[in-house]
Amino acid sequence: MLTISRWIVGLIFLVAGINGYVVLFGWNPFIETSPEAMAIFEFDYLLIIEKTLEIICGILLLTNQFVPLAIAVLSPIIANIFLLHLFLDPSLLLLAILLLVLHTYLLFSYRYSFLSLLDRKPNI
Repeated sequence: MLTISRWIVGLIFLVAGINGYVVLFGWNPFIETSPEAMAIFEFDYLLIIEKTLEIICGILLLTNQFVPLAIAVLSPIIANIFLLHLFLDPSLLLLAILLLVLHTYLLFSYRYSFLSLLDRKPNI
């Protein structure tokens, strides 16, 4: 189940990242994009940064490399995706819920990788 979850999240973000670059280059996206989501990216640099992170993290998840780092980087992106589709554009809410559930499962599965972040006084 862990590998399948990692692959699904990785594939979704790899495809979404590539689709974002297609939009950035002015071509028609191969997967329809949310007008509300695209309104957030009024400035191209935001789209470039987010889609680049999505592609990198998607590749990391698919290749099983630096998985905790990819999970940490994708956490605020997934939170924003979920909240955007919950409040502004419910058309892709089911996909956002799927991403949230799979991401939560990945966070739980890799929880021991994040425990040192909670050290009150870390050893240097």
